[in-house]
Formats: sequence, structure tokens, C-alpha cells
Amino acid sequence: MSLPTVRFKHARFSARFPESYRYSRSHYWMAPVEGEDGLWRVGFTKFATRMLGELVDCEWPTKEGDPVEPGKNIGWVEGFKAASDVYAVMQGHFAGGNPYLKQDACVVRTDPYEVGWLYGVRGEPEADHLDVHGYIEYLSGIIQRMAEEGHGEEGASEE
Repeated sequence: MSLPTVRFKHARFSARFPESYRYSRSHYWMAPVEGEDGLWRVGFTKFATRMLGELVDCEWPTKEGDPVEPGKNIGWVEGFKAASDVYAVMQGHFAGGNPYLKQDACVVRTDPYEVGWLYGVRGEPEADHLDVHGYIEYLSGIIQRMAEEGHGEEGASEE
């Protein structure tokens, strides 16, 4: 990864998170697109991709220009492990899904912070978004609870 990152390691889960990105408690990242005023890309964090596994398909019934708000269902992804709805973590207007995912949805897992983004929004992040350090603290608590509940195998190391 060419972006400056912060390394996180807890139990058997290890990952790097881009330092300048914003994060949601629902395990999405948000990053402004350089040179595109007000356009942000959104994707799954490494933790989310670990839980979902390899993706095989995605769909965006939400149309470009449609208004979105945090918590609104805007599409879905399907993986080998699970299918999942995708929710907006931005306030603004949908700017479309990542067209590359139709060729290779697995890139969401192999390169989640650059090529594997999910969708774009012209707007701003949800009000309660976190910086990288806040997200790492939040994630640490989740992994600790998972370990206490006996879900440790899901957190295998993956940088």
C-alpha cells in the first residue's frame, strides 16, 4: 500500500489502515478523491473483508445522483461466506459503484483501500465517523469481545 498507514494487531488479527481515511463503526472507510471536489470513495475495511470473505458479485440499485444518507441501504455484495447489504455512511448523492468490481470483485479483499473501493458519494461523511486511531480503538474492543465469546478463528492474521 502506497498510503501512509497505521498498523493494528490484536490477538490473531493484524492489518494496516490508511492514516488519512475516515472510518465508520459499521466497518467502512471513506476517503476524498483527490482533485474531485466533494467526491468521496467508500469501501470495506480489512476487518469487514475478513468477515465477508472473497466477494463474487455486487449490485447497486441506487442510481447515480440519488440522495443517500447514513444507514440507507444502497446495494449488496455477495461472497463465498455471506451476502450482505451495503449501507451508506455518507450524506449526499450517490456517484456510482466501482465499475472494476464487475471484472474482479475479489479486489475488495486483496486491495480494499485503493482499487477495491465499493461506491462513490458526493457529500460528506456521517457525523459520528472516526479517525484511524478512533477506529482502531473501536475495533480492538470488538475483537476482544469476539475472543471472549469464542470467535477467535475468524480473526486470523491478514496484512
